Amino acid sequence: MATTRKATSEKGVYQLTSEDKTVKNSRGKTVPDVCYYINYKKQVIAPDGKRKQKLIWEKIGWASEGYSPQLAAVVRSERLRTMRHGEELPNEKKKAPTFKEVMKRYLEWCDTNKRNGRTTDAYLYKHLTHFDSKRLDEIHPFALEGLKQKILKEKKLTPATAKHVLVLVGEAYNKAIAWGMYQGENPVKKVKMPVLQNKRERFLTHDEAKQLLAALKDRSPQLHDISTLSLYCGLRAGEILNLRGQDLDFENKLIHIADPKNKHPRKAFMTRSVYAMLKGMVPDNPGDLVFKSRKGGKIDSVSRTFERAVEDLGFNQGIEDPRQKIVFHSLRHSFASWLALQGEPIQVIAELLGHKTLAMTQRYAHLTGDHKRKAAERLEAAFRGKRSAFRTKREEQGA
Repeated sequence: MATTRKATSEKGVYQLTSEDKTVKNSRGKTVPDVCYYINYKKQVIAPDGKRKQKLIWEKIGWASEGYSPQLAAVVRSERLRTMRHGEELPNEKKKAPTFKEVMKRYLEWCDTNKRNGRTTDAYLYKHLTHFDSKRLDEIHPFALEGLKQKILKEKKLTPATAKHVLVLVGEAYNKAIAWGMYQGENPVKKVKMPVLQNKRERFLTHDEAKQLLAALKDRSPQLHDISTLSLYCGLRAGEILNLRGQDLDFENKLIHIADPKNKHPRKAFMTRSVYAMLKGMVPDNPGDLVFKSRKGGKIDSVSRTFERAVEDLGFNQGIEDPRQKIVFHSLRHSFASWLALQGEPIQVIAELLGHKTLAMTQRYAHLTGDHKRKAAERLEAAFRGKRSAFRTKREEQGA
């Protein structure tokens, strides 16, 4: 790395060009990474008791982390403002913990307080390790905006992934504040979350569903059974993988969803095939999981065998829009769509899906259009029938 800081166009802001780190600029060209610094003078008391001005140098961050001369200038202005009004400067306060320190404690908390433990958050954390050495008060909203763009444009991941990563950062900050580890602001509050357009639009036809279940049964009987539960009962993957023997009520043909996504327990109804399937899967211990991994533990996610089966069947061939692709969640979506097509009320569908509000289920309302049309036609037919009967009666009286 070069050892000479060069002045930028911003007052008190300097840059140091790296000789080994690179970053892509706005045009997609690879260029050397740049680290930005600020300096300012601070009045201090010398050993002889006299006041003097001391030049303070402070590292702000790298261009690859979203920093720029303009952002560094904003930080410098804030430092000058705090000195002018007699507030403590950051280097005089108790040092904030590093992001790595907070994430270590946060993931430990997840192990005992989250339904899936640290599994999901540990996976998302992989996108954040470049913040590990940063202290919490050194991670600014601008850097998080840069992270969001990197996930979306460079890594070409979905807006949902970018949102989940930002939510993780926000949760880590909130916990650090609650635990007394940090007393500053949560920078995520000033970051605009990505707009999600990931609602599934495509659902399986009955023939496609039969083909898929048959293909899964050949590859993995367990995955076939998991998929059958989602398709016939509308259960989420997590709800199925969390099922225990005590959740199965064969007398009333009910499945108790004890720990759903929205935290509101509900009942799912066993169809004949589901009843027969589950009857042969009851664990000896009521507290044991219905579906277990090969090692006898909890299954964390749906096997990629599902994805391969869909690929072999050609269901997603030539389809680019993720909303039109068949994934495991398409089974639950198909369950709801089939109910709507057969004319079931939206309220019933919402209850079976475990939706907290009808607004979440309204997306299926358009599928009930034919039934609404037929209802209107029946009303008109009844009205015309009554008028016709009224005219006949009058005619008979007149005769």
